[in-house]
Amino acid sequence: MKKLGQHFLVDRRVLARIGDYASLTGEDRVLEIGPGTGNLTEVLSARAGTVYAIEVDPVLASSLEGRYPNVVVTGGDALKVPLPDYNKVVSNLPYQISSMITFRLLKRPFDRAVLMYQREFAERMVARRGTREYGRLTLNVSFRAEVEILEIVPRGAFRPVPQVESAIVRLRPHKTRIPVDEKAFDDLTRGLFAHRRKKVKSSLAAMGVSSEGISQIDPDILERRPQELTLEEVARIARSISG
Repeated sequence: MKKLGQHFLVDRRVLARIGDYASLTGEDRVLEIGPGTGNLTEVLSARAGTVYAIEVDPVLASSLEGRYPNVVVTGGDALKVPLPDYNKVVSNLPYQISSMITFRLLKRPFDRAVLMYQREFAERMVARRGTREYGRLTLNVSFRAEVEILEIVPRGAFRPVPQVESAIVRLRPHKTRIPVDEKAFDDLTRGLFAHRRKKVKSSLAAMGVSSEGISQIDPDILERRPQELTLEEVARIARSISG
C-alpha cells in the first residue's frame, strides 16, 4: 500500500536499529511524523513513555487510533498542526516535506532526532566544504545542529520499493549557537547559493548589499565562492551586513 507518495519501512532489523539509535526510555516523549501503517510506531510505543504520531492520511490515522495505549494520534499536516510537547523525534519522514519539516523541528528544543531521509538529501546535509553537494542546506542545518549519517538503508527495506536509497540521520541541536541573527543568516545563505558560481563579492552586490557594507568583509572571503566558505565565515558575513 502506498499513500500520498510514501514508502513504508518494513524491514524489522532496520526498525529495531532506529529505536536503538534514539536511545529511548520510558521517560521519553517521542514525536513521529508520517507513521503510515505503524511499523515504526510499534517499536517506539514499546520503548518510549508516550508517542505522538502525526499522520496526514485520514485512513491511516484512523487505523492507528487505539492500537497502542501510549500512542496519541493526530490527523493532519505535520507542517501545519500544533506540535506536542516532545523531547525526541523519530520518524521515517515523507520525503517530499524533508526540508520544510526539518527546519520546523529545528525551531523548537529537543534532545535528539533520528530521521529517515532520501540518501541524496542526507548527503547534502553533511557535505564537505568545497564539494558540489555543499550548500544552503548544509550550512542551515549545521548552524542549528550536529548532524551525522548513521547508516544507508537499501531500497528493499521499503514497500513499495522506492527508486532511491535512504539514510538514517541523527540530529542533536547545538546547546549554544554561533552568535548571529537567525534570519540574517538564512537570508544570506539563500542569496549566496542563488549565485553559487559567482564570487562572494559579486553575490553580495547582486543581493543589494552596499559597497560600504561589502568593504567591511575580509577581502580573502570576498574572492571565494559560496561553497568554499566555512560556517563561521558565513556567520561573520551575516553579522557584518546586518549591522
